[in-house]
Amino acid sequence: MPDLTMLLIDLAAITLLTVAVYFQRHRRRDLVVAFFGVNIGVFAVCQVLATSEVAVGLGLGLFGVLSIIRLRSSEISQREVAYYFAALAVGLLTGLSQTFSVLPTVLVAVIVVALAIVDHPALFSSYRHRTVQLDEAIGDDARLRGVLEERLGGEVRALSVQHIDFVNDTTLVDVRYRARPAVRAAAGAALREEVSA
Repeated sequence: MPDLTMLLIDLAAITLLTVAVYFQRHRRRDLVVAFFGVNIGVFAVCQVLATSEVAVGLGLGLFGVLSIIRLRSSEISQREVAYYFAALAVGLLTGLSQTFSVLPTVLVAVIVVALAIVDHPALFSSYRHRTVQLDEAIGDDARLRGVLEERLGGEVRALSVQHIDFVNDTTLVDVRYRARPAVRAAAGAALREEVSA
C-alpha cells in the first residue's frame, strides 16, 4: 500500500493556500475549485508517472501545455496566476514523492507561507492600479496627471494613455498611483465593515 503522508501534506497545503489565504482575501469561489482541481490532478498524474516507465519530463511538459491553454482561455489577474502556479508546484512536489520526504515538505511550506505574506492586504496597501475613462479628451500629460490625482485622491506614479477620443471627448488611461493617507484610512474602514458583515 502506498504511503499517504505526501497526499495528506498536499491536501493540507492546498486547503490552507486556497481556502485560508486566497478565498479569505479575494472571494472567488470558481478559482478555489480550479486551484484544487489542478493540484489534485497534478498530484495524481505525478504519482502514476513516478511508478511507471513513462518519462517524467513528458508528463510535466504535458501539464505545462495544458496550464498555458487554461490560462489563456479565461482572464485572470497576475495574482491569481501566482496562486495557479503555486497549486501546480505543490501538486508536483508532493506527487513526485512516493514516501514522506523532508525537502518537498519544506518547499511546500515555503510556497504557502511566501504567498500568504506577499499577498497580505497590508503589504503595499497604498498602491493602486485602475483603468479610468475620463469625460474629456486630454492630450497634455501634465494636465492629465493633475486631473487623475484630483479624482483618484492619490499621487500618480505611472500612467499610460490607452485611447483619446476627440469626437466623443473621452480619455481612457491605465494608471498606477499611491493613495493619500485619508483615502487609505477610508478604504481600510470599508474593508473592516465588509469583513465584519
